[in-house]
Amino acid sequence: MASPMSASSFLKALKAEGLTVVEVGDWRHHNRNHKGPWGPVHGVMIHHTVTRGSARTVDICRKGYEGLPGPLCHGVVTKDGRVHLVGYGRANHAGLGDDDVLRAVIAEKALPRDNEANTDGNRHFYGFECENLGDGEDPWPAAQLEAIERAAAAVCRHHGWTERSVIGHLEWQPGKVDPRGFTMASMRARIRDRLK
Repeated sequence: MASPMSASSFLKALKAEGLTVVEVGDWRHHNRNHKGPWGPVHGVMIHHTVTRGSARTVDICRKGYEGLPGPLCHGVVTKDGRVHLVGYGRANHAGLGDDDVLRAVIAEKALPRDNEANTDGNRHFYGFECENLGDGEDPWPAAQLEAIERAAAAVCRHHGWTERSVIGHLEWQPGKVDPRGFTMASMRARIRDRLK
């Protein structure tokens, strides 16, 4: 069981992993904590945005949209490999997911198939939204994939987690397909190698 790191520790961890970090507005205090607790935290969740254009993507992830207020993640990984911090605390990114998956993440074991949505993921996961149309054709530049790897590794390193604490939205909530265009198995392998 892990308490979320402080906003300052989060920023420091990302920079220590070699990332270029952009602080957007008062990201440290922009959250959905009034809707419920954040923590204990158990892992990192990776998403794609279904958007085009970095500035627009960051703006949407910070503010949200009708029916889903922001922040929609903690950090936005744009195609150029920068991580834009848009919020810190509870964020609207994971939604309800499978309690069996959460137990596997906590135990750092192989994930079962997600087949129910009965557990609050916004409470338990750090979230990174990654700029991509999510159509399976929009490319994932090398700089962006490396930034995803570094960002997830930074959080895992801080908490003493392995790569098994990193999941995709598609592994958490039935019906989700993100991230699309690379496999979470390949990303976890990259994170594992980075943590060695």
